[in-house]
Amino acid sequence: MAQKVTKAGIKRQKGYLYYLDKQGDVSMAKMARGGKKGGAPKKVVKLKIKREKGYLYFIDKQGDVSKAKMKRGGK
Repeated sequence: MAQKVTKAGIKRQKGYLYYLDKQGDVSMAKMARGGKKGGAPKKVVKLKIKREKGYLYFIDKQGDVSKAKMKRGGK
């Protein structure tokens, strides 16, 4: 189950990919569609989130940053 990390209040636009970048900020980039190239990313919100190992960070439906424990296959 996912847990909220911080409230960001992001309003999503259609055709854009939202993600947490390496600096811990939320960025958006135009998605590539039908042979057209995507766009360069631009920062939406500066949050400076410190990532924990073993967690997947994502933007949830409410526009906030959440994390979920990654399930890894193994021996």
